Amino acid sequence: MLAKRIIPCLDVKDGQTVKGTNFLQLRQAGDPVELGKVYSTQGADELVFLDITASHEGRKTFTDMVQKVAAEVDIPFTVGGGISELRDVERMLNAGADKISVNSAALRRPELIDEIVRHFGSQVCVVAIDAQQKNGEWTCFLNGGRIPTDRNLFDWAREVNDRGAGEILFTSMNHDGVKQGFACDALSRLASELTIPVIASGGAGKMEDFRDVFLCGQADAALAASVFHFGQISIPELKEYLRNERINIRI
Repeated sequence: MLAKRIIPCLDVKDGQTVKGTNFLQLRQAGDPVELGKVYSTQGADELVFLDITASHEGRKTFTDMVQKVAAEVDIPFTVGGGISELRDVERMLNAGADKISVNSAALRRPELIDEIVRHFGSQVCVVAIDAQQKNGEWTCFLNGGRIPTDRNLFDWAREVNDRGAGEILFTSMNHDGVKQGFACDALSRLASELTIPVIASGGAGKMEDFRDVFLCGQADAALAASVFHFGQISIPELKEYLRNERINIRI
């Protein structure tokens, strides 16, 4: 069985790492270059960098910031935000990214997934899905959780899978920043219906939440931000805890 992954996330706005609750009330969390360096040293399995306002503001991801972070980390590095065409993907890969994450652009034009997979390989293509549950239904959102769509989480995830994406990064908007645990029911359903890895995002508050997302949610990786940024959980201690809980994790 493949080892489970722990992935810190750098949500970047105006050159600073930020973190909010339910995609709102953003507060600063530090310099993304320094944070990336720390997480790489601490033993994070991968790092995700999301330019969270790029799509909403209609611009491209900050290439120079990506280059600076990439120069300081020696773990797989995923970059997302404002990526809408193959030239954007190539630009991010040339800047040092190992994978790219697409979200809004893929929802608007699903063929983008096929194009990325065809030109760069499925391992490069991560499709991020921001979804909110209301009245029992999970709805996908565009532009950093600002615009609802008519797409259902599970239907869209299956299409992403069938189009050849390498993995899915699912963020529950209901759980984001609340620190009460991940959306394990939705995650376990995704795991049962898909053939590609699922990264869980939204809800990490304590070490037990990571245990539950792997055992109950059947996630392949767990992504978190504020618990790492603000020192509530250290990655080495988390990995030791998970190993003691008999979860296959790289120490």
